[in-house]
Amino acid sequence: MSKKKLLIHEVFEKARKDFPAESTKNGWCEELVDHFEKKLKFIINEKTFVRYYDACLRDNKEPNIKDIKILNKLSEYLGYKDFADFSRTFVKNDENANKTTVKISVDEDEETLTDKLANIIINITNEQHFKMPEFMKQNGLGIMEMALLLCLVTGNVVFSSNKKISNGSSFPLSLISGLQVATDKKYMYWGGERYIATDSSFIRPGLEVKAMNEHVFLHFRKIKRKDTLTEANALGKTWYSKFYGNVEFFTDDGVDPENGRELRKSTSTIIYKYAGKPKDSIEIEE
Repeated sequence: MSKKKLLIHEVFEKARKDFPAESTKNGWCEELVDHFEKKLKFIINEKTFVRYYDACLRDNKEPNIKDIKILNKLSEYLGYKDFADFSRTFVKNDENANKTTVKISVDEDEETLTDKLANIIINITNEQHFKMPEFMKQNGLGIMEMALLLCLVTGNVVFSSNKKISNGSSFPLSLISGLQVATDKKYMYWGGERYIATDSSFIRPGLEVKAMNEHVFLHFRKIKRKDTLTEANALGKTWYSKFYGNVEFFTDDGVDPENGRELRKSTSTIIYKYAGKPKDSIEIEE
């Protein structure tokens, strides 16, 4: 991911946290306009923020930002001195606890190639870790199920202790070896519950194949077990699509891949009416 695209991703991630009362793209953009004008004394209009959001988060494209002043102010909003500072020192917050940062600096006055290498960040991962999404827990996906799913997504499947279908290499007693990171693939398509990564731009007639969007691929899921949803665990954390009376819930904002409708934030009424406990269990309790 380029530094400009990463910058936009982080700006809207921070906006989600800074303005919890807002739950839509336009709402975040309006708040950002107001914040930049009042706090940073800099004006970026709402349409510009919307254009950045659509390009990076919706379409997975590069943002068209040529003005270094805008890049510097966006970086300042994230707590950095300027865009150059962001580009060479940014580290994901949730990765800090498991990384050791080594910073190598050379003479800042040099303007040759070494000047570009003036601030090199080396992140050494101390331990492997991942966070299991809450809805995976509630829908019964355990470690083995997710490992198998990852194998299928990346095209690496182990059939015995020393044979594996992938890139021709074999590793004895290995469940997952030489896995290709799924987001390195160029495309993805909707698999009914989540997006599946692929290197092919065409799968079959009628199946839409899209350019890989890392955020959508990692975070966008259809929630199959609606009965696990409650106001406590779903309000403010889920989105829904209603089409001809049928309501589906998702784990992130966006568009319903099956009907093209833009998702809406789940409300207490929608959760109570279309999710929660199954109707028959409610009747039994009564």
